[in-house]
Amino acid sequence: MALVQEYTYRAVDGTGGAIVKGTIEAPSEGAVTAKLRAQGMTPLQVAPASKTGLNQEISIPGFEKRVKVGTLAVFSKQMAGLINAGLPLMRTLSILIEQAEDKKLQRALIGVHAGVESGSSFSAALAAYPEVFPPLMISMVRVGEMGGFLGQSLATVAETYQGESELQGKIKSATTYPIIVFVIAILGVIAMVTFVVPIFEGMFTNLGSELPVPTQILVTLSNNMIWLLPVLIIAGMAGWLWWVRNRRSDKVRRIVDPWKLKLPVMGPLATKIAVARFTRSLSMMLNAGVPLVQALSIVGSASNNWKIEQAVREIQESVKQGRSFSTPLAKAAVFPPMVAQMTAVGEESGTLADMLASIADFYENEVETATSQLTASIEPILIVGIGIIIGGMVISLYMPIFSIYGELGQSGQ
Repeated sequence: MALVQEYTYRAVDGTGGAIVKGTIEAPSEGAVTAKLRAQGMTPLQVAPASKTGLNQEISIPGFEKRVKVGTLAVFSKQMAGLINAGLPLMRTLSILIEQAEDKKLQRALIGVHAGVESGSSFSAALAAYPEVFPPLMISMVRVGEMGGFLGQSLATVAETYQGESELQGKIKSATTYPIIVFVIAILGVIAMVTFVVPIFEGMFTNLGSELPVPTQILVTLSNNMIWLLPVLIIAGMAGWLWWVRNRRSDKVRRIVDPWKLKLPVMGPLATKIAVARFTRSLSMMLNAGVPLVQALSIVGSASNNWKIEQAVREIQESVKQGRSFSTPLAKAAVFPPMVAQMTAVGEESGTLADMLASIADFYENEVETATSQLTASIEPILIVGIGIIIGGMVISLYMPIFSIYGELGQSGQ
């Protein structure tokens, strides 16, 4: 038997049209929605009742959990299957609300259901939740609604987001190991400076001779760790919190994103990822029948890089003025020459969408190869780097002892 809990709700009263609020007990948010409709009300918002004490859920602005791309891919695939099977839109939404595991997506779907029930189109109801449903998905749904092929549009969205999810997984798998090793190395160095160096410092004091410069640096660092370590921890946490909250702002992206493309090893990889996302999304939009200018205004943000988004805006303005798509694309320094050459062939042959899909396939394969090579090359570099750091610290600790033995040897002669 499902566990019953308390939910708060906002709904439109079916008799007078007034907004009513209240609480209700039910096993799930979907059950709350069903109860409210049975009472003649249209749900606007349903959420678990506020908790107190240690069970309270804390939501900090800027740090809310986002709906993952993989979750959107599963949702789009399920909805496409139900729509193509002939189920009405409202029934489809009710089913998906019941089985949605992501709470943020579930709350958004409840609002979408209420919006459609009140007379809005499905795409307009999705657009009311931009923090959950990306512009690309909303635009594809709008095209599917207008053309009468909503299920096909959702299936295309699902395929695109599934590829995006797999791409993100490959990138994460390539970077997770180096990050873990780097963090462990940092912790190891801190542990040595904090606990090992003081032991040797007592030995150095008994020796009575002047310490070599590297050893003096280690001892000084160790003596100041009592205040330096808390400062570093606080500064690191503050920096991380600031980054999480501001990394998506235009002010930060305008500085960071161009720098990402110029990094020695990661720069080419970031460029390939951005090009693959851009060309895949644009191909999808063109295949759905969206005009090129309108598609460019939507897919610019799909690259997830500010510099490429600016280049796409310039290309869009050029296309509006009647120029070909490949000409301004070739002038944009952020796109590799092959992209412009292949799109030019696609324009000439009337197969631009297919050519963009081929470009996306090529760069997605390049990303997969590059991530594998990156993992293989970073491992020995990290091992050598950590060995140099730890070895240098050990040598610095033993240098005074070597100096004493050297002096004793000279005096014995």
